[in-house]
Amino acid sequence: MRQPTAEEKLVTVMVYTNDMLARGEMIARENARVSIWLRTQGVPNYIHLLKPQVISFAGGAPKTFSFSELFVPTVQATAFHLAPPAAEPLDYEASEQNRTMQTLDVMIGSFILKGKLRISMQTDVSTSLDVMRTTWLSIYEAEIVNPYLPQFHVNVPMLLVNSNQVSLGIQ
Repeated sequence: MRQPTAEEKLVTVMVYTNDMLARGEMIARENARVSIWLRTQGVPNYIHLLKPQVISFAGGAPKTFSFSELFVPTVQATAFHLAPPAAEPLDYEASEQNRTMQTLDVMIGSFILKGKLRISMQTDVSTSLDVMRTTWLSIYEAEIVNPYLPQFHVNVPMLLVNSNQVSLGIQ
């Protein structure tokens, strides 16, 4: 297990897949905005986590695991965020006009997320999703729960969800 250099930092993140949740530390550049990291160029094939705690939902009741290191295939990641209470500046300008926040539910494997998607006031969610050219959508003011883990309740100001692997619902 390598240690961060002087130009790097350890950041605690949470990575979701369709059948797993992992919470662990990752090494990032000192000046990196980790909350939008998966949108940047050069993202590796694996998300490398140090000292992760893992909950697996594959095959029956949830099971917990601990590892010294875990490599999660980036293509299998469905959601990603900084572990609370850490936070970074949001990825939009609040004063930008003609934008609205659409409340929606996001299904991430067995996790249910209630949050907001920032879209143009000139369109609806369906059209916005069709014209967006990004795999990773930002969801804001998110509350994440899991019916199989009643004690699990996470609130984050922002997270990324893989638009190709989640379902979005509007009440």
